[in-house]
Amino acid sequence: MYFEPTENQRMITEMVDAFAERFILPHRLEWDETQHFPRDVFTRLGELGLMGIFVSPEYGGSGMNYQEYVTAVKEISKHDPSIGLSVAAHNSLCVGHIYYYASDEQKRQYLPRLASGEHLGAWALTEPNTGSDAGSMETVARKEGDEWVINGAKNFITHGISADVYVIMARTGEKGAKNNATAFIVERGTPGIRGGKKENKLGMRASETAEVILEDCRVPDANVIGKVGEGFKQALGVLDGGRISIASLALGIAEGAYRTARDYALERHQFGRPIASFQAIAFKIADMRTQLEAAELLTRQAAYLKDHGKPVTLTSAMAKYYASEVSVAVSLDAVQILGGYGYIKDFPAEKFYRDAKLCTIGEGTSEIQKLVISRRLLKSRII
Repeated sequence: MYFEPTENQRMITEMVDAFAERFILPHRLEWDETQHFPRDVFTRLGELGLMGIFVSPEYGGSGMNYQEYVTAVKEISKHDPSIGLSVAAHNSLCVGHIYYYASDEQKRQYLPRLASGEHLGAWALTEPNTGSDAGSMETVARKEGDEWVINGAKNFITHGISADVYVIMARTGEKGAKNNATAFIVERGTPGIRGGKKENKLGMRASETAEVILEDCRVPDANVIGKVGEGFKQALGVLDGGRISIASLALGIAEGAYRTARDYALERHQFGRPIASFQAIAFKIADMRTQLEAAELLTRQAAYLKDHGKPVTLTSAMAKYYASEVSVAVSLDAVQILGGYGYIKDFPAEKFYRDAKLCTIGEGTSEIQKLVISRRLLKSRII
């Protein structure tokens, strides 16, 4: 299947390139060095319609499809993966959960300010002792009258400190039981919720990652998303879209690393000619581009299925797994092609390399993706 870029996708690319030149690239190194989270950038991206990309205009969004969403995340990540990660987490996790599973009243209350970039979203599932084993989460919500009281801690949460709106997953049943979790919308400033430790990370350093602490946090029953006990079912659906987001993020990293290596190989001369003319370098460039193109086709296939309401779990897991591994491989080759300069922070290759690794871990590790893929294939007897 061939996915010709649409006029909208070309427009997004041009818009993001112009935005990045003005608001991202001049600060990229500084933000990475200091772990500065540039909150104002996301307000500006909201003004461009990129903080509620697939949300219907009825709720203040841009009403774009998933192909356009893939383009937006990829193009932002090509310039700075940290910004791409935050845009992806905001859109596909927090906004996505509310958009696909919340009531009309909840959508009208929360989505317009999230989609405009006035508010920033966070999605909290992971805990210190429960990563892939989310069914054993220790954050618990108990009903008291027309309120829920939530206690627990979440970690590795994107925008854990700065978010204005949190979607919190909490256990409302016995540990390990089916249908034992519920999703809650919790607003910033609600007594009992606060950001905790900000993580000092290898990469993605300009995207805020932190703990979220809940201590007797009282949430009205009206803030339950869907029905009590449906939280994990909703989360699995959210993660199907989230895997496309991470695949798109990985594509942007690979594209940025590839262009850095290609341009350097054409400009750097040794023995009187560009190093791109040497087969050892030229073959690396060939491998990098081939892997990148294959990863994009798989990601576009997943976006196509999502846009057409078809089952996407298998393909999104494949796209996330393959694209994230490709981003690591391509960025590693970029560092190698730049040689000593690839190890220097003045050149972006080393940053792409550090940032890429997160893609093989976040929203389900590569190992978890292979588990999802193999189970789907064996269950359906596709292989």
